[in-house]
Amino acid sequence: MDFLTAVILGVVEGITEFLPVSSTGHLILTSRFLGLEQTDFLKSFEIAIQFGAILSVVVLYWRSFLIDTSILRRVLTAFFPTAIIGFGFYKLIKNLLLGNSQIVIWSLLLGGIGLIVFERFHKEKEEASGTMNLISYRNAFLIGLFQSLAIIPGVSRSAATIIAGLLLGLKRKTIVEFSFLLAVPTMLAATLLDFWESADGFSMDQMVFLKVGFLTSFVMALLSIKFFLYFIKSHNFIPFGVYRILVALLFLIWPNL
Repeated sequence: MDFLTAVILGVVEGITEFLPVSSTGHLILTSRFLGLEQTDFLKSFEIAIQFGAILSVVVLYWRSFLIDTSILRRVLTAFFPTAIIGFGFYKLIKNLLLGNSQIVIWSLLLGGIGLIVFERFHKEKEEASGTMNLISYRNAFLIGLFQSLAIIPGVSRSAATIIAGLLLGLKRKTIVEFSFLLAVPTMLAATLLDFWESADGFSMDQMVFLKVGFLTSFVMALLSIKFFLYFIKSHNFIPFGVYRILVALLFLIWPNL
């Protein structure tokens, strides 16, 4: 890895983390496109820079964490099933799933089709819940279960939680913002767990690349969040479904990319 590669991966992560297109999947495919070997460091790098993107949520929504404890309790409730599943399957996720571009490609394709089908039939009800602190603890837990599907690269943590929230009767903006907040404990836990297992083996140069990717993803994620909130005011997720399908087909048609 070099400085430019760290910046490119940081940009990809920051842009895609909160969109329903799978940031992990994009990092894996971008690494493949750049010809990077799927080393333990690259896998740890991809995890760590995701927390850089997540930190942007803390900057934008710090009041929801520090002032409105009712929202924080719901976020932690949703995080619980993800924490159990993520901790239990950590080695499987890192050793077998992360870096597997074929899993990513098919997850993007099937997920894209699923997004389009869902949006064609989903109708938001007038009585849909419009505030995060009114989400029931049961629904928060179920949203967390859906998020756990994102241990499969390419599924998209954002897409899983948003679709769960819409199915459970939340307004689009409400579940999108709840998904933002839920990402914070999820990626913080994933980053800390990975560093606990792997950080001793990183060189000084590798730590510099981590910092570059971290900061780049943080800045790009700030812009991505603003864009996403503006986008959902007048659009559904069908364009993201189409995009996922096109990316998957691109790599299926030209497997040497």
